[in-house]
Amino acid sequence: QVQLVESGGGLVQPGGSLRLSCAASASISSIVFMRWYRQAPGKQRDLVATISASGNTNYADSVKGRFTISRNAANNTMWLQMNSLKPEDTAVYYCNFQLLTREYWGQGTQVTVSS
Repeated sequence: QVQLVESGGGLVQPGGSLRLSCAASASISSIVFMRWYRQAPGKQRDLVATISASGNTNYADSVKGRFTISRNAANNTMWLQMNSLKPEDTAVYYCNFQLLTREYWGQGTQVTVSS
């Protein structure tokens, strides 16, 4: 069973930066989209950023200009560079790999932005 392993979360002050990573435990072929989601306490899980198989990217309005999604398709690794972090970015961040017939989720990594 393939697993997605996330890392890079933690506590950071407002205005700071973090880089999240997501790696598959085994090779996965035919990934259509790689995505980052986040879920704050008591709220629904929201889409943060998407990168397609062709490398096109999309971002939620709330993170545009501050977050950058990237990937290494060869080894099924994805990153989320988060700059100018705000307290409202505090959430558990999840990675997601979408294939044609199924999807995989990471276990989540906590990001806390606080002074």
